[in-house]
Amino acid sequence: MTSSSHEIPRGDKLVLRGLKFHGYHGVKPEERVLGQKFLIEVDAWMDLQAAGNSDDLSDTISYTAIYRIVKEIVEGTPHNLLESVAELIASTTLGKFPQISAVRVQVGKPHVAVIGPIDYLGVEIIRYRKNEGQS
Repeated sequence: MTSSSHEIPRGDKLVLRGLKFHGYHGVKPEERVLGQKFLIEVDAWMDLQAAGNSDDLSDTISYTAIYRIVKEIVEGTPHNLLESVAELIASTTLGKFPQISAVRVQVGKPHVAVIGPIDYLGVEIIRYRKNEGQS
């Protein structure tokens, strides 16, 4: 069976949950002036067996390194769309850490002007490392 780029990755992963930042993303003028809270989740798939056996940080990626990428992007230059924020987090993470084979990024807005109760609205993307020599 061949692997499809639409499959959800399986295996070991680093997990970052409940990251909260204040940013200025959105298409409405008030979003750019006042800003708002953003909720972020990241999964980064990589083989964690070596780190599990060695108990050595050099055999894995520090969660804080990925956290810093997310913080810099969400608190940095404003984007119109959450899709753009998520894409930049994913591409930066994959670009900085060749050990990561795939990354899932969820960006949520908990304070959206909709009628009815919500936890948040947002986007979720999964991006895969492209294999060298693949067409």
